[in-house]
Amino acid sequence: MDAKNPTYIELECKTALNHLKRKIPYAWDLNIYRGCKHNCRYCYALYSHECLNDSDFANNIYVKINIVEKLEAELSNKNWKREIINIGGVTDSYQPCENYYKLMPEILKLLIKYKTPAIISTKSDLILRDYDLIDELSKNTYINVAATITTMDEKIQQLIEPNAVSSLKRFAMLKTFRKTNASIGLHVMPIIPYLTDSYENLESLCRLAQDAQVHYLLPGTLYLRGKTRQSFFSFIKQSFPDKYSMLMALYKKGGADKEYKNNLYQRFNMLRDKYKISKSYSTAIKEKIHKD
Repeated sequence: MDAKNPTYIELECKTALNHLKRKIPYAWDLNIYRGCKHNCRYCYALYSHECLNDSDFANNIYVKINIVEKLEAELSNKNWKREIINIGGVTDSYQPCENYYKLMPEILKLLIKYKTPAIISTKSDLILRDYDLIDELSKNTYINVAATITTMDEKIQQLIEPNAVSSLKRFAMLKTFRKTNASIGLHVMPIIPYLTDSYENLESLCRLAQDAQVHYLLPGTLYLRGKTRQSFFSFIKQSFPDKYSMLMALYKKGGADKEYKNNLYQRFNMLRDKYKISKSYSTAIKEKIHKD
């Protein structure tokens, strides 16, 4: 585990919501922190510190201290159409500093006030602190709570996600939120070749997903570009030297080749069918988003 204490750097944002070009199925993104203490070795968001002239993504955490005020101004605008907001798409909103700043409860209160639907994805069980608010929100609009879980091998998980809670705690969190009216999802992203792509690991994830009664499961392959590529291969060379050459050969470009991905998704689809887990997160949206 990375024992270095993070530095929190407070800043003011000009806007809370970031409009996305593609609806997938959301058109808006909200990130209350820049940088993430989870320090996942495959993190695709390392690039986001470049505009800050900062290279320490895992330890220099920027906090948008005025984001609640900015969000209310945007949600109260007469032109706001109550579209889905994706919360934490770049950095986890429930990383350790949220335990200190407590911004998410205030954001959830605004979503309740303005009946705004949202998607929250996290690797932390700190979200359980806000159970009552998410439960209330789930009763008047669409809210999705998803956990990103990559492996059930505890030793590998601690190496590739050194400051995130255990996979079992994340599954326990999903089971708890299943008691609300929220839709519950499992994101198996990224699947790392030769580390987390074994049939045994994927089946364990599907079995536990079935036990948690998730509404859907989405897999995703590993992509390596820019700073992430350099950082990831440096980590692999140190922690899994026997996998280094194979991964380098597979990742001549940003993604694994078509044959690998086709075989992987074929196996995953078979397992989803075996455990009767849906691959569609849009179903819950269609059921709940237009009810109010």
